Amino acid sequence: MSHVNAALTPRARLTVARLVVDQQVPISEVAARFQCSWPTIKRWAERYRAGEPMTDRSSRPHSSPARTSHAVTKRIVSLRLRKRLGPVQLAALTGVAPSTAHQVLTRCRLNRLSHVDRATGEPVRRYEHPRPGDLVHVDVKKLGNIPDGGGWRYVGRRQGDRNRAATPDKARNRHHNPKMGHAFVHTVIDDHSRTAYSEIHDDETAATATTVLRNAVAWFGARGITITRVLSDNGPAYRSHLWRDTCAELNIKHSRTRPYRPQTNGKIERFHRTLADGWAYAHCYPNETARRAALPAWLHSYNHHRPHTPCGNQPPITRLTNVPGQYN
Repeated sequence: MSHVNAALTPRARLTVARLVVDQQVPISEVAARFQCSWPTIKRWAERYRAGEPMTDRSSRPHSSPARTSHAVTKRIVSLRLRKRLGPVQLAALTGVAPSTAHQVLTRCRLNRLSHVDRATGEPVRRYEHPRPGDLVHVDVKKLGNIPDGGGWRYVGRRQGDRNRAATPDKARNRHHNPKMGHAFVHTVIDDHSRTAYSEIHDDETAATATTVLRNAVAWFGARGITITRVLSDNGPAYRSHLWRDTCAELNIKHSRTRPYRPQTNGKIERFHRTLADGWAYAHCYPNETARRAALPAWLHSYNHHRPHTPCGNQPPITRLTNVPGQYN
């Protein structure tokens, strides 16, 4: 791309050079025709004679003696990844100016701590598949059931323990705290559009996980999306033969994350955080039945109305086309 104040574009430079060199038009006449100075016309004519391109040359110097050495740059990056230090602390440890340390971090795209994974210290590698259905993430969110009368998060631990103990078979012992069981939210989320499908079950067995996958395939299929690949963690349900056979039957390629690397499945992990804040613990539900009944409405709001930053501050459903009820 030419400089913003350049008088001639590369195509015009070639025309100018050919007039002077090939057609022997005087430089002064060409300069007047193109409203340029004669040294400019002469420069492009000389480049044309030498066989050089008409594009702009790089303004980068041939050498940079004062540039930060590779060893210092490597040390700054290493300290940033291992200790998550800022430019001032890095400058003190490496013997450079804080501005130099910041320039190194910016050049290596590590100037923001959000670019570095908290758990491993490695740079965050973000990706997004180009089309809906190319990859979906699956996972299970485990939540404790809410006792009748409300849980301890809203009514306090003392009253919450009383609500848990107030069951017909334990009425004699008010200090007993029986286990209320758990709710398992099975979720399938599309990598490209972030459109999510969720179901609540009382377990996370392979039979339940495969049922959710079949239902999700049908749900996405009704919206014009064909799932071709699924990514999961290394949970027992996803390592089972039933899951393997179901994926083969549905013509879906299954991939698993590396052990102890939930960051690879980060999109659904982040969705579960949003799920907990926006639905699971957003209201004082009187019992577990009320909370489960509220999930479909919240999920519709998430898919159809809640702005999503990776989707250009638009709801996930906007990345799909010709979907029934898309703008409801």
